[in-house]
Amino acid sequence: MAIAAALGADDCEIYTDVDGVFTTDPSLVPGARKLGRISYDEMIEMAGLGAKVLQIRAVRFAMRYGVPLHVRSSFKPDEGTRVVREEEVMERLVVSGVTYNRDEAKIRVRGLKDVPGVAAEVFSPLSKAGIVVDMIIQNLSQDGTTDLTFTVRRQDYTRAIDLAQRAAQSLGAAAVDGDEGIAKVSIVGLGMKDHAGVASRMFRVLADQGINIQLISTSEIKVSVVVDEQHTDRAVRALHAAFVEAGAEEPSSEA
Repeated sequence: MAIAAALGADDCEIYTDVDGVFTTDPSLVPGARKLGRISYDEMIEMAGLGAKVLQIRAVRFAMRYGVPLHVRSSFKPDEGTRVVREEEVMERLVVSGVTYNRDEAKIRVRGLKDVPGVAAEVFSPLSKAGIVVDMIIQNLSQDGTTDLTFTVRRQDYTRAIDLAQRAAQSLGAAAVDGDEGIAKVSIVGLGMKDHAGVASRMFRVLADQGINIQLISTSEIKVSVVVDEQHTDRAVRALHAAFVEAGAEEPSSEA
C-alpha cells in the first residue's frame, strides 16, 4: 500500500483467498453478496468491527493518499471489490454490511461516586497497561452514584477486570462484575446518513428474534450492539435478511 502511494499508482490490487468484500461472512450467511464498490469509511468501520478482509491501517493509508484499493481473489480472474472515495460509490445502500466480533468481554463498575475525575481513575490504569477499551456506557446518576460499563478484547479481560477492581476499591465503588460470553454485532452503511429509523429497525429485528441488547454504540454510518454470544449467528442472519437481502428498502421514519 505504501509503495503504491509513493509511486502514484492508479490503484493498489490486494489479492486474498476471498473474491472481495462481502455484505457479511459468507460462511455464516449463504445469501451474502460481493460488493462492487465500498467507501473507505465503510471499509474502515467494517474492518474495525470484525470483517477480516483488510487491515484498518491499510485502508486508512489508502484513504489518506487517495489510492483506490481493489480486493480480489488470488485464484480467479474475476473483478473483486473496489474501495474508493465516498462520491465514487455508485450504489449507496442503507446498509452495506453486517459484521460481528466474538472477541469481546464486558466489565461493569457499579456504584461509583458521580464526581469529576472518576472515569479517568478507572481508565488510566487500563491505558497504561496497553488495554484498548471499545464501547463505554455510563448510566444516569442516581443518589449520587453511577455505573460504568465498558468492553475490552477478550484476551485482555483478566487483566482489565483486575485493574478495574483495584480502581473500584480505591474509589469506594460498590462492586465490579464482568462477562466474557458476549459478542458485538454491527450494521454499516453510507445510507444511514440520509435515512431515519435505521437503528430502531435494527432493534426491532433483534427483538423479534428474542435477542436482548446489552449495550449500544453508534456513529454516522454504523450501529453496534452487544448481545449474548450464543445469539451471534442468529442476529447476523436476521439483520442481513432485513437490511441486505430485502434490498435497499427505506426504513420507516420513526425515531
